[in-house]
Amino acid sequence: MFAPPRIWWKPLGRLERTWLIIAFVWCIFLTAMMPLWYFMGRQNVPTETYRVTPAQFAAITEEFAKEHQVGTERGIPVVEPPPGDVYLYGRQFMWYPILQLKKDQTYRLHLSSLDVGHGFSLQPGNLNFQVMPGYDYVVTVTPTEAGEYSVVCNEFCSLGHHVMVGKLIVTE
Repeated sequence: MFAPPRIWWKPLGRLERTWLIIAFVWCIFLTAMMPLWYFMGRQNVPTETYRVTPAQFAAITEEFAKEHQVGTERGIPVVEPPPGDVYLYGRQFMWYPILQLKKDQTYRLHLSSLDVGHGFSLQPGNLNFQVMPGYDYVVTVTPTEAGEYSVVCNEFCSLGHHVMVGKLIVTE
């Protein structure tokens, strides 16, 4: 057996120094990209959030659904509101109500949960974030393509999580 040298530190070789410099520059670049992506990217989390009790949000949403209901689907109201504020809540294991929005109109989508944390994922679009009880998240959306979109819970919320699917309809 050979004993390790008493002086373990030796100056870096050319190749080690090169890779250390590349790694350091890459770290600086990635660190700089975080604030740049926040200001320049188009996938930022909602910046408008309010405190609200689940009971208050449920009452607001159910009143909204009664006022703008145009039909039902599987016992869930289908609502067609004018551009402006629209409300949607998640609870085990459903999204309520089904929203029917107009293409190229701007809406302020208010989202909340009534019981546990839920993941809000609009498919096949690219809107995705977590919804927690006690908060009203406001997301400004302008649908650009007509069609039916699925609202999927992508945060495990209990044993019936796999059936928690809602719908958003965009019409011409």
